[in-house]
Amino acid sequence: MILAFHGATTMTSDLETDVDVSARAGFKALEVWAGKMDHYLETHTLEDLNGLFTGREVKPLALNSIEFIGFRKAEYPQIQKRLHELGRVAQVIGCPTVVVVPSPLPDRDMPWVEILTEYARVLTDLSDIARPYQINLAFEFLGFGWSSVRTPRATFEILQKVGRENVGLTIDAAHFFSGGGLMREFDQLDPKRIFAFHLDDLEDTPKEAMRDETRLLPGLGVVPLDEICSRLASIGYDGPCSIELFRPEYWTWDPLELATKARQAALKVLSPHFYIE
Repeated sequence: MILAFHGATTMTSDLETDVDVSARAGFKALEVWAGKMDHYLETHTLEDLNGLFTGREVKPLALNSIEFIGFRKAEYPQIQKRLHELGRVAQVIGCPTVVVVPSPLPDRDMPWVEILTEYARVLTDLSDIARPYQINLAFEFLGFGWSSVRTPRATFEILQKVGRENVGLTIDAAHFFSGGGLMREFDQLDPKRIFAFHLDDLEDTPKEAMRDETRLLPGLGVVPLDEICSRLASIGYDGPCSIELFRPEYWTWDPLELATKARQAALKVLSPHFYIE
């Protein structure tokens, strides 16, 4: 398993800092926060960007993310344009994956079949855009109550309907826990279709109170990370894992200290189940 840092964990740092502290803390890869990449490219070329990663021997694991891809008819051309932009960048820097995110539920009474149909349509179209750039799309279900796709099972049904090899899913431990997913849902997943795994933990709060800002370093909260990792290992998953925390308190820490502690915490959780490169 390749263990990666995540740009959301150090949201107030720039991309150069993320790459630097990833390398110094011992990470082999970085999941890139796309907004930081945009800022970097305002004053640098794509060749500079590629050199930033190769110079520190840090692999760009994924570009995160294109948000709210469904139920957005008026804005959808901008989503398509954004994927073209990220695809061109990904080609140059050798990044294999772009993370895409479902939208809020437009109507709480909307039947599941309409949600399924919408995301199958959108992801099929985005798959066509991604193919020439040779990139995968990792569809990340969100555990928030407002999300239109909240569980692995729902995501897997969408992926089956799409039926494209370059469309898979992201499993985020915090979203799995807060979204009410069941452990047995992992058993039906194809490990080859899991393109990203986000490792994180959560404060002990009601699930309705769980937010990005209530995330914690792995092992410090209530998410059953040991069982999640065990389930993933049992189906043969050995893909990438990144530490995605979003906690504003952590953004005030020294980035290298945070990256180092994140790696140490992740290794304690992952090592009983996976071989870490």
